[in-house]
Amino acid sequence: MTQDSVLVLQRRDGAVSTLTLNRPQALNSFTGEMHDALMSALKAAAADAEVRCVVLTGAGRGFCAGQDLSDPAIAPNLTPGAAPKDIGALIEARYKPLALMLQDFPVPVIAAVNGVAAGAGANIALNCDLVIAARSASFIQAFSKIGLIPDAGGTWLLPRLVGRAQAMALALLGDKLPAEEAQRIGLIYRCVDDAIFGAEAQALAQRLAALPVRALAETRRAFAQADHLTLSAALSMEADVQRRMGNSSDYLEGVSAFFAKRAPVFKDR
Repeated sequence: MTQDSVLVLQRRDGAVSTLTLNRPQALNSFTGEMHDALMSALKAAAADAEVRCVVLTGAGRGFCAGQDLSDPAIAPNLTPGAAPKDIGALIEARYKPLALMLQDFPVPVIAAVNGVAAGAGANIALNCDLVIAARSASFIQAFSKIGLIPDAGGTWLLPRLVGRAQAMALALLGDKLPAEEAQRIGLIYRCVDDAIFGAEAQALAQRLAALPVRALAETRRAFAQADHLTLSAALSMEADVQRRMGNSSDYLEGVSAFFAKRAPVFKDR
């Protein structure tokens, strides 16, 4: 099997696993086979106790152009009277499990957006914990252009990230949003120059990998829970999580290192 035939490339750099979507000839747009490959790679990283951060990126000039519209699961039959494809079934079978896996991953996941991120490709990136983008990258909610709504979690993510007004504009107009503007409105964490993009993404991943990653994953879950809670309920939730985290080895290591004025070595996952 050649590298060109592998739909998701996997590379380990210490505690960081980099997963690269590898259909550059199609801007890494999703097919059923690439969904399977990505889910398999993510499950392998989740099961590997040595992995403490995952970077998701794309090969070539794009991050991911979303769903490949020529894929049999979605390609419409243009014959008059033909039954339409069930796009909802595709969402339930493919995008929902992928988004939920990213939202509940045991270690931080960084989306390193190296080019266009369109449609479901943009929203899969936004499901990651941090999004860092090259200055030449862009984000497009392309759904309205083909008579659909934002999916892969877009309806849930966009208003929470940028507010309803900006979310509606992104979804209804479907305009290309440059990475620099995406950072300005709070859609992504950071935009960096193309020349240093790869190095910055890896440095960020190594920084996260050195932190108490179990606590980072719990922080993500707590933020998601707090969205649906009153302040009083959120405070109680925080107490429950802190009770559990206070019994962890990483908490003891962090406090011990603080008093000893040394760098901590976190190991929990």
